[in-house]
Amino acid sequence: MRAALEGFEAKHGITSLTQRTRGIVLGSYVALIILLLIGGWQLQAQSSNGFLPVLVRVLPLVLFLPTLYTRRPRGHAWLAFVSLLYFMQGVMLTTLPGKTWLGLLEIVASLTLFISSMLYARWRSRQLQDQEPPRL
Repeated sequence: MRAALEGFEAKHGITSLTQRTRGIVLGSYVALIILLLIGGWQLQAQSSNGFLPVLVRVLPLVLFLPTLYTRRPRGHAWLAFVSLLYFMQGVMLTTLPGKTWLGLLEIVASLTLFISSMLYARWRSRQLQDQEPPRL
C-alpha cells in the first residue's frame, strides 16, 4: 500500500493531491453535518428534549472547524478517527425501519471523510516537510 501511495504521489505531485483531498474533506464534512442535522431534527421531532439531539450529533464535528481552517495535518488525522464514530452510528441507523437511507448516506459520508482526511494528513505533512528549511 505504501509503495502504491508513493507511486501515486510521484505521478501527480504532492501539492496537487493535497488540494484535491482538501476539497473532498470539505465536501464530505459538509455532507456529514447536513445528514446529522437531518437525523437530529427527526429525533427532536419525536421527543421533547429541544435541540439536544442536534447538538450532541453535530458538536464533535464543529469542534474541528479550527483544524479545517488552519489546515493542520494532525487535526485532520484526529478528524478521521472521529468520523469512524459516525460510521458506527450510520451502521446502527441502517437497522432501524425507515432510516436505512439515512444510515447508508451517513456511512458513505463518514467513510469518505475518513479516507480523505487520512490522505490529506499524509500529503499535507509531507508538503510541510518539503517547505521546511534544513536544520543545522
